[in-house]
Amino acid sequence: MNVDLNHLRCFVAVAEELHFGRAAARLFMTQPPLSRQIHLLEEALGLVLFERNSRSVKMTEAGRTYYDDALRILRLADQAADSARRVARGDAGQVSIGFTAVSGYQMVPALLAAARTHLPGITVVLREMVSSAQVRALETRAIDLGVMRSQYASRGLVYRQLSREPLLLALPAGHALAGRRRSIAARDLADEAFVMYSPDGGKYFHDRITGLLTAANVRVRYVQFIDQTHSIVALVRAGHGMAIVPASARELGFRDVVYRPLWSTDAWAELDLVWNEEQNNAAVERFRLFALDYFSKLQKGGG
Repeated sequence: MNVDLNHLRCFVAVAEELHFGRAAARLFMTQPPLSRQIHLLEEALGLVLFERNSRSVKMTEAGRTYYDDALRILRLADQAADSARRVARGDAGQVSIGFTAVSGYQMVPALLAAARTHLPGITVVLREMVSSAQVRALETRAIDLGVMRSQYASRGLVYRQLSREPLLLALPAGHALAGRRRSIAARDLADEAFVMYSPDGGKYFHDRITGLLTAANVRVRYVQFIDQTHSIVALVRAGHGMAIVPASARELGFRDVVYRPLWSTDAWAELDLVWNEEQNNAAVERFRLFALDYFSKLQKGGG
């Protein structure tokens, strides 16, 4: 006969009450079935766990040793059931999130700080990735959620906007345009040295910025094509040229770089939360809804 959790619960009740009548009442059963369960357990173990007579019940030395382990097993079983229920409700679990470097300057850290308070049972694993890599990772289920630019249409992925921020002109502090406080006109950029996002790793910004320049009928001199915003701003600081970057680049804190507004009302960039519509992880769903609500309230509050 195999020993199951019911045998252990019966044994623990008798061990703690040292009285079959009280133990049976505690377990909401009658005394004969309880005595039968203890007999079957002793038979299965080949041990005498209790010394009984008409007046008293005592544990044997083997019974006292077995009690500690039985209690531990029951506690682990209860914890396992509780953990499973928490995961099923989305109260616990692990969520892997891809994020772009720019979103890592402020947005993602703020979201994680809020999640630690409101979703303490969910563990978040972060992976910094460009948007195109996040799309592939979502398609293959390598990540659960993506914080990315909404450039990459893909079947089965759902996009929801998290934020919208202006695009700004980043200039070396010594540049002639750096002293202007008003918006920089398109014609002022003609033939200027320009550090540009690459058409692959920085595709979203590359397409947004070339679209702005084309619409304004202005040509610049591209001196470098770079994937990441922090590297672009570093080159601007070193005097290699100017660049158009999202406003969040100011969080990098580079000295000797100034930021000026652009001429166009279309000079903005979106950041989206993206997920695979076929995902069925309760923790991911809980975190997704929390993130959308968090950023919605942030935008309504003027953040």
